[in-house]
Amino acid sequence: MANNDETRGFKSLFDWFANRRKTESISIERQEREIADGLWHKCTKCGVLTYTKDLKANQMVCIECGHHNRVDSDERINQLIDANTWTAMDEHLLPTDPLQFRDRKSYSDRLRDMQEKTGLTDAVRTGLGEINGLAIALGVMDFRFIGASMGSVVGEKLTRLIEQATQRRYPVVIICTSGGARMQEGLLSLMQMAKVSAALELHRQQKLLYIPVLTNPTTGGVTASFAMLGDIILAEPKATIGFAGRRVIEQTLREKLPEDFQSAEDLLKHGFVDEIIPRTQLKKTLTQLIALHQPPAMTANNNLLVWETTTKLNHTVVTEQ
Repeated sequence: MANNDETRGFKSLFDWFANRRKTESISIERQEREIADGLWHKCTKCGVLTYTKDLKANQMVCIECGHHNRVDSDERINQLIDANTWTAMDEHLLPTDPLQFRDRKSYSDRLRDMQEKTGLTDAVRTGLGEINGLAIALGVMDFRFIGASMGSVVGEKLTRLIEQATQRRYPVVIICTSGGARMQEGLLSLMQMAKVSAALELHRQQKLLYIPVLTNPTTGGVTASFAMLGDIILAEPKATIGFAGRRVIEQTLREKLPEDFQSAEDLLKHGFVDEIIPRTQLKKTLTQLIALHQPPAMTANNNLLVWETTTKLNHTVVTEQ
C-alpha cells in the first residue's frame, strides 16, 4: 500500500508539472495571439514587432527590413486612388458552377464561403478613379478569394474594365496577384487568358497605356497572359513571379534552381520586368508614368500640363519661357 501510495503521489506530482507546462504554453499562445490580433504586428521575415498603426501608415511595409506584407483590395484602392474619386464597376457579376465541380467540398459551397469571409463577389475589383488628379482604370486582384485564381468573372470584369478604358481613353493599371487559373472552372478559366489579352490588344492599338504591377505571388495563367503584356511592367520587391511552380521545374529539368529564381529581382535582371518599385513609392511612380504618357487630346498647351504634373511631384518649380 505504501508503495502504491508513493506511486500515486509520484504520478500526481508528475501530472501537476505536466498540467502546469500545458497551462503556461496556452498562456504563451494566447499572448502571441493577442499581440498578432491587436496593437502589434510581428514581421514574418525579420521577426520585429511593429505598432500596427505605424505599419499601416507605411502601407504594410516593414519599417525594419522592408518586407512587403500582403494587402487586400480595399487597402490597395485606398493607397492608390484619390479620396472620393473611386467608382466601382460590375460588382453585380457573380460566379457560377457550370461544371458542378466538387473536391473536398462543392465549388458552389466554396464560393459562398469565400464571399461571406471576404465580402467580395470574386477575386478582382475593378473601377474608375483618379490618381493624383489623373484619370485611371484600375483592377485589383485579391489573394484572399481562392488565391486570386482567374475564373470567368475575373476575366469578364477585367475585359469590361479595359474596354471601358479604351472607350474613355484612360490608362489601365492592374495590380496582379494570383495562383493561376481556377481549376474548378476548367477550360472556361483558360479562355479568360485570350479574352483579356484581346481587349488589351485593342487598347494598345489606340496607343493607350497599360501598366501591370506584379505583387507576391503572380503565377500561372495570369503571368502567362495579361500580367506580362504591359507597356511598362512594374513589380514589388521580392515578389514571386512565374508560371509553373519551382518544384515542378526542378523535377522537369532535374537540376537545382538558384535561390532567387522567380523573384522580381531575377526577372528584372533578365528583362522580364522593367522596374522594381517599393509600395511606398508606387502611387508617385504611376502618376509620373501616366502623366508622361497622356494622349495629346487629354492635355493642354502642347503637353505643358504633363510637365507641370511631373515637376510638381518632384517638388520643383517650372517657369514657362
